[in-house]
Amino acid sequence: MNFRLLSSVLLFFVFGLTFSRAENRSDINRVPVVFSGGHETDPRDHGRPVVLIAGALGVPPEVFRDAFSRVHPANPEKGPAPAEAQANKAALLATLGKYGVTNKRLDQVSDYYRYVGSRNELWPTQPAVAYAMVQNGKIVSYEIVSGGSGYSSNPTITVPGFSGHAVADLIYGKSFEKNGSIRSISNR
Repeated sequence: MNFRLLSSVLLFFVFGLTFSRAENRSDINRVPVVFSGGHETDPRDHGRPVVLIAGALGVPPEVFRDAFSRVHPANPEKGPAPAEAQANKAALLATLGKYGVTNKRLDQVSDYYRYVGSRNELWPTQPAVAYAMVQNGKIVSYEIVSGGSGYSSNPTITVPGFSGHAVADLIYGKSFEKNGSIRSISNR
């Protein structure tokens, strides 16, 4: 077979595949996803973002709840007296220390997630950024650009122009920047 003919056929085939793939992608539209809420707390926790605190400490929420059950919370407007703070920290570390939580890490996490709800404050958060991938008028997948952080519960997820609901899969971990972030989104 002629080398030029073979080269031309091969070149045509490669360009044809590239053009075909580009055509397939062109019918997918990226529509921004709107997130709202996602900062509710479990009623047992009296406004504390326990899932975030536990995640940052590297312990299950039940372990932190158990440790915190031995604490006598101070008035959030005044803070604890020095003796109260020492007793509370000792109570927390008696349980959490068994899981490798140090005094230094407990202080870091406590300071990071400290807020006064009565002042309409909220712990540090970073909103998620995502796109719905729409093809032929239907959402076929989601692209998460940034999972955000600080979500203590599933945010409400909407895609303008589309009915139905999507749900987020949240992930918790020791990194403040990723704790309480959206790992994935799926349609219900």
